[in-house]
Amino acid sequence: MKARVYYSNDFLRHDWPGHVERRERLEATMSRLRGGVLAEKVEVVEPRPATADEVGSVHAPWYVRYILEHGEGMLDLDTYMSEGSAIAALRAAGAAVEGVDEALSGRRLVVGMVRPPGHHALPAQAMGFCLFNNAAIGAKHALRRTGRVLIVDWDVHHGNGIELVFYDNPRVLYFSVHQSPLFPGTGAAPDVGVGEGEGFNVNVPLPAGSTDADYAEAFGRILLPIMDDYGPGLVIVSAGYDPHYADPIADMRMTEAGFYALASMVRGGSKNASIVVMLEGGYSLEHLPSSVEASLLGLMGEPYDYRASEEKTGAATGRIAEALEVQRKYWRL
Repeated sequence: MKARVYYSNDFLRHDWPGHVERRERLEATMSRLRGGVLAEKVEVVEPRPATADEVGSVHAPWYVRYILEHGEGMLDLDTYMSEGSAIAALRAAGAAVEGVDEALSGRRLVVGMVRPPGHHALPAQAMGFCLFNNAAIGAKHALRRTGRVLIVDWDVHHGNGIELVFYDNPRVLYFSVHQSPLFPGTGAAPDVGVGEGEGFNVNVPLPAGSTDADYAEAFGRILLPIMDDYGPGLVIVSAGYDPHYADPIADMRMTEAGFYALASMVRGGSKNASIVVMLEGGYSLEHLPSSVEASLLGLMGEPYDYRASEEKTGAATGRIAEALEVQRKYWRL
């Protein structure tokens, strides 16, 4: 069975001249998917717009109306709305909902090639280029059909919106590996959730300069054992490619081969659970398409010709050890 890719030309209508989160990111990536090694392994489908009720499972009703009726302009210093942003945001959330349904119906891999991204969006606030929290909306929808959802977030920024939505909910385990310090300033290792959700929020903040090998160590020592313990019925990946060494807005040293390695580890750890990928960040027009391709090859179990960097950094190893110590209270690590 081919992987299903949800994409719409409406995603290109969300655009602001000179902004780093621009339509060319998705145009270049879709060109690579349609014309590269994955061309015969994916089917591209247009998602429907999410309903107000589906978006409202995460966001306040007044906020949903605010976004849909806002029109053009800046919502904050970083986050914009253009003429086509509302329909793009609804289709991005719709891709998450439809993708979850498709995955829970048996398709092994579903991919949302969407804009705008989502993981910073709060229940009543846009931020960090994000309008609606696509991954969180998908996870909420999934809980109608499965008992436990794992969200893996490898974007270079911490997904503060996802964390907030599920911070007290043991049915959604959120794992984030991210550069710290960096926007939005959240995601400390001791932030583990509250109430019934304590222990189901896992943050691995890494220093600038972290490598493929550092990320792989965080996944191997923390994520995979937790996945084995938790046994998710569905895995959602908030897939940001801004940890790449060429990305203009961060300072990590990941490569395409590194993303392939992380994706392969997620595939192995998911066992029988299907995987839904939602595009988040990644702003190198040269390397975003090849990074997405590499990660999808990893999630499909396909071969890849390049090797990830094996260089570990002492600073990252120390941070991983700190996160590991925090999580040992809750998991067999």
